[in-house]
Amino acid sequence: MTDTKLAPGDAAPDFTLPTADGGEVSLDAYHGKRVILYFYPAAMTPGCTKQACDFRDNLGRLTAEGFAVLGVSKDKPAKLAKFAEHDSLTFPLLSDPELEIHKAYGAYGTKKLYGKEVVGVIRSTFVIDADGKIEQALYNVKATGHVASLKKKLGLS
Repeated sequence: MTDTKLAPGDAAPDFTLPTADGGEVSLDAYHGKRVILYFYPAAMTPGCTKQACDFRDNLGRLTAEGFAVLGVSKDKPAKLAKFAEHDSLTFPLLSDPELEIHKAYGAYGTKKLYGKEVVGVIRSTFVIDADGKIEQALYNVKATGHVASLKKKLGLS
């Protein structure tokens, strides 16, 4: 399996995915806005909850700076709805159970887990500029401290 990775300047792969609340979100709908798109392994797990709550707690600042935040996992919309409700997540959570969008962004593939190579979801974050180009492609990010690190990279800290 070849693991495709995106780089700054690449066109962000377009998508339309179902949301936790039964709607759909398309990347195209955010044209003209900067987007933080992050991929996480599974809703309602400790690391993913920590990361989602960090985004939630920083959403006001990110929104004020012109960013939209979108979270993507392979979870079905019903599980995402529970996750959003349980942790008061107020940004869209998108469902990609077939992993098509994960693969398009290089957020699914070979990774190291406890020293072993496995195939799975790679915790990744992408900053997409107003023209739909990748501004930053961050792979294998840590759940804890990631939002603070991202804000620093974006000059927001």
